[in-house]
Amino acid sequence: MLNQRASINRVFHALGDPTRRAIVEKLSEGPISVSRLAVPLDMTLAAVIQHLQVLEKSGLVHTEKVGRVRTCRIEPSGLSVAEQWIEDRRSVWEKRFDRLGELLAEPDEK
Repeated sequence: MLNQRASINRVFHALGDPTRRAIVEKLSEGPISVSRLAVPLDMTLAAVIQHLQVLEKSGLVHTEKVGRVRTCRIEPSGLSVAEQWIEDRRSVWEKRFDRLGELLAEPDEK
């Protein structure tokens, strides 16, 4: 349970930053080199690498170095951690709303 909570915390921490969300969005289009990924971002290559390290630790991104080129790709299983957490909460609230609807639909007893 603690390991799962830590994993969820890392994912949401990583996605909490707009630059990292932009990186994830760009990687959704397909693998790309770090240098090409950094071009549209208004920051140094070192700063982009730091953001990628956070995304990699969270399990959202995987990087691989071949020769002098480091390529990044999205890691779908990392997104499924967030998806599952959200789905679990949605399920709880849908049940609560269903019950509230049932209570409101009951005729008043006088």
